[in-house]
Amino acid sequence: MDILLLITVFLFLIPIFLLLARRKKSSNRLPPGSLGMPIIGQSLGLLRAMRVNTAEKWLEERIRKYGSVSKLSLFGKPTVFIHGQAANKFIFTADGSTITSQQTESIRMILGDRNILEMRGNDHKRLRNALMLFLKPESLKQYVGKMDKETRKHLETHWHGKQQVKALPLMKILTFNIMCSLLFGLEQGTRRDELVECFQQMIEGMWSVPVNFPFTRYNSSLKASKRVQNMIKELISEKRAELEQKTISPLQNLVTCLLSIRNDDNEEVITEKEILHNIMLIMVAGHDTSSVVLTFLFRSLANEPAVYEALLQEQEEIAKSKSPGEFLTWEDLAKMKYTWRVAMETMRITPPVFGGFRKALKDIDFDGFLIPKGWQIFWATSMTHMDDSVFPEPSKFDPTRFENQASVPPYNFIPFGAGHRVCPGYEFARIEILVVIHYMVTQFTWKLCADNKFSRDPMPVPTQGLPLEIRPRKPC
Repeated sequence: MDILLLITVFLFLIPIFLLLARRKKSSNRLPPGSLGMPIIGQSLGLLRAMRVNTAEKWLEERIRKYGSVSKLSLFGKPTVFIHGQAANKFIFTADGSTITSQQTESIRMILGDRNILEMRGNDHKRLRNALMLFLKPESLKQYVGKMDKETRKHLETHWHGKQQVKALPLMKILTFNIMCSLLFGLEQGTRRDELVECFQQMIEGMWSVPVNFPFTRYNSSLKASKRVQNMIKELISEKRAELEQKTISPLQNLVTCLLSIRNDDNEEVITEKEILHNIMLIMVAGHDTSSVVLTFLFRSLANEPAVYEALLQEQEEIAKSKSPGEFLTWEDLAKMKYTWRVAMETMRITPPVFGGFRKALKDIDFDGFLIPKGWQIFWATSMTHMDDSVFPEPSKFDPTRFENQASVPPYNFIPFGAGHRVCPGYEFARIEILVVIHYMVTQFTWKLCADNKFSRDPMPVPTQGLPLEIRPRKPC
C-alpha cells in the first residue's frame, strides 16, 4: 500500500517538476534587462529621452549594458528591444504566423484596430490590395496636378509677402490640405479648419502611457479621435450618396475608391469601419511624416550650400521647360533624381519615424534568446542609418550615397520599412515631397533663424518650428 502511494505521488509530481524545469529554462533564455515598474516600465525614460533628443543615446546605453537584445516594458507591455540589420530583416520579412504589426495601446485606441497595421493574413492582404488601387504609381499620376494646385495656393496664402515663416507648422498645414483634397475631396473652408484642429489634438497623445485619466494627453487625444471619426463618417456617407447618384467618379479620392470596390455579388469589400480606421492611419502617416521630411529638407539645404545649388539647378531646368501656370507632371517628377537623393539623405540622418512595434504570435528564438508569445517587439530606425560600417562618416550629409542604391545593403536604410511590409504610401510621399520642394526652391531663398536642435514627440520637432527668413526668387 505504501509503495503504491509513493508511486502515485511520484507520478503526480513528475509533470509539476517538468513544468517548473521548463519555466526555469525559459526564464534563463529571456533577454537580459528589467521590466521595471508595472504599466509604466521604462516608458517615461524613453519618452523623456526622445523629447530632449537623446533617445539614440538612451538605446545605445542599453546596448552597452545588456547587449544587442534586451527586455524592458514600454507603454504597459513587456517588450524585447532588438536592433541591427538582422533585426530589421526579421521584422520586415517574418510571415504573419510569427509576428504581427501591433502599435502601442495608445495608438491602437486612438486610430482604431481595423487599420492595415493591425491586420494580418488574408485581412492584411485584402486591405493592402484595396489601398494600392489608390496608392500605386499608375493611379497617383492623375493626382500630381491636385498636389501642384494645393501647393501653389498654400504659397500664395502663407509665404508670399512674408519675411519670416515657421516651416514645420506651415508644412503641416500644407500636407493636411493635400490629404484632405486627395482623401475626401474636402476643399478649404470652415469644415477643413475644424478637422485639422481636432486632428492636431488627436495626434499629440499617440505615444503616451495609456492611462485614461482626465487632463492627460492620452485622454485628450481619445476625445479628439472621437470627434475626428464622427467627421470622417459624415464624409464617407456623403461620398457613398454621391457615388449612388453617379455625380462623382470612383477614382475621385481615396474614400470613393474604397467604397467602389465590390465583390462578384456587388457587395462592398471594405467595411465602413475599415475605411474609417485606414483613412485615419493614412492621415497621420501622410501628414506627419511628409511635413517632417519637408521641414528637415529646408534645414539640410540651408546648412549645405553646395547641395542646395545642385538641387536648385535641377529644379530650374524643369521650371524652364514649363509654360506659365502649367502644372508639374509625372514625367517632370521622374527628372528629379538628385532632389530625391537629398530627401533620402535627410531621412537617413533624421528619420521621421523613430521606430515601431510588433507582437510575437508564438515563442520565438532570436539571436539565442526567447521572445515569449504575446510580448511586444521594439525596433529603432536610426540604429542602422548611422552605422559607419554601412554609411562611412554617417554624420556627414552626402546625397551621393544613394547614386547607386544597390550599393546600400538591404534592411539598413528603412525610413519606409522594407520587404512585403514596405509602406504602401511610399510613392504618395515621394510625389508630395518633390512637388513641394520644386516650388519652394524655385520661388524662395531662405536662411535659418534658430539653432539646429530638435526633439522627438515622437517625430522630430525642430527648435521653435524651424523659423526661416525668406526672400522671393526672381522667375527663371
